[in-house]
Amino acid sequence: MPMISDKPDLNLEAVIYATDFSLGAQNAGLYASRLAGYFSTALIVAHAFTLSQAALEVEIDRILISQQRKDLKALLANKAAQLADQSIEAISILLEGDPKDVISELADKHQPSMIVLGTHGGGRFERGVIGSTAEKILRSTRWPCLTIGPKVRPASSKTLPFERILFATDFSDAAFNAALYAVNIAVAFGAKIDVLNVIQGGAVVHPDRLTDLQRDFYGALDRLVPQQAKGFCDPRIFVEVGKAHEQIIEHIRERSIDLLVLGIRKSSHLSFEIRTSRAFQIIVDAECPVLTIQH
Repeated sequence: MPMISDKPDLNLEAVIYATDFSLGAQNAGLYASRLAGYFSTALIVAHAFTLSQAALEVEIDRILISQQRKDLKALLANKAAQLADQSIEAISILLEGDPKDVISELADKHQPSMIVLGTHGGGRFERGVIGSTAEKILRSTRWPCLTIGPKVRPASSKTLPFERILFATDFSDAAFNAALYAVNIAVAFGAKIDVLNVIQGGAVVHPDRLTDLQRDFYGALDRLVPQQAKGFCDPRIFVEVGKAHEQIIEHIRERSIDLLVLGIRKSSHLSFEIRTSRAFQIIVDAECPVLTIQH
């Protein structure tokens, strides 16, 4: 089990805003800019693309530059200029290749980093076109990803710092890894933490079983949060029975949560086991940004 002393490095070298220039990505850009300013780090505005057949024919001898590349560079530079201000440096980087590969490689080059993404979400068909790119990046990178879903309120000058963080946990290895970020981000922002464990309905066949599960949860939480952080973060403990997605979304609304932290792995009810994952649906439905930590 990871120890809380193994702190993730929040002295970020860069906040990487991966954009596809869609409307859904605009709010993510504002959050990325606010984060870069808050952590006093560089903002990298990145876009991954594949050359069209016509552009390939123009650039085949590597002497000429296609109009597609010129247009994307100009569009990206303009986006970076819009997000920059006196307190942060915004750099535009055009990447050629699959977003899940080149964005992850860019984050590795600027470690420790945080990737910020936007997603439309939407229905099943729309997610197949738009949401899949964000999902693939989340699954491919080892760095924390902040995803801004379609229901997240627009970022403003008052967006940061986050005041209340929800850490949803099933006490898997992935959840403990995410807890390190949840606690240390709470410290960085001066935020309070809600810790939520959702017990699947089938696990409770007798009232005494629920009591046992709650006791196990409280004991695990006591080991998870260091004593010095308990007074500062004022952790509030919640144990609910039902479906994880429904309980997490309801908690976000009822408790006015500013940031949800999830640990993700390939074999839990919050996993990316299949492309239409429940974790991604939580991201789509959440009314706050979601920070995912890959295990």
